[in-house]
Amino acid sequence: MNELKPSFKQAVEFSMLWCDAWNEGELSDEVLADRVSELVNSENGARGFLAVSLSTNTPLIDRLPDSLVIQLRAAGDLIVDLTVKNLAMSTAMSIHHHRNSSINQQRGSERVTARCIDLLRVLDPNSVKNRLEKMLNGIEGLGPDIEFLKKWQYDKEQKLAIATKINQVADQ
Repeated sequence: MNELKPSFKQAVEFSMLWCDAWNEGELSDEVLADRVSELVNSENGARGFLAVSLSTNTPLIDRLPDSLVIQLRAAGDLIVDLTVKNLAMSTAMSIHHHRNSSINQQRGSERVTARCIDLLRVLDPNSVKNRLEKMLNGIEGLGPDIEFLKKWQYDKEQKLAIATKINQVADQ
């Protein structure tokens, strides 16, 4: 199989096309999983796939096929890392939207957060645990995630909310 190295924009376009086809019953779980497995081998591909599957109206993450779970687990730490960052960002943005009385945007961010939690629960538990601990350390002012959190200028309330959501990953 040829290895895909799409741009982020191309990855979004592929993901939209494939998720829509899957949702319409035009693409089987297995074929979708095979296509996504090629996509998530690159950072742009993984970012594009997660952008679509976590934030759009596609029910893919809500009805996660086993064949796709297998491929996402095989993609390893890249998917875990990006999903944890999406969890943090969507959680913080939910608070931002609440503060600005942007209820529809807040709901969208909350949906992304819930989907991130659901996805993290089916990925490799050791990888997820290690990555979540790194983010918690960043919230405490330790480790490499300090820069990620500073970059987005998350305040104390947002960091506390992120920590709360991280703890929900283990709650089932």
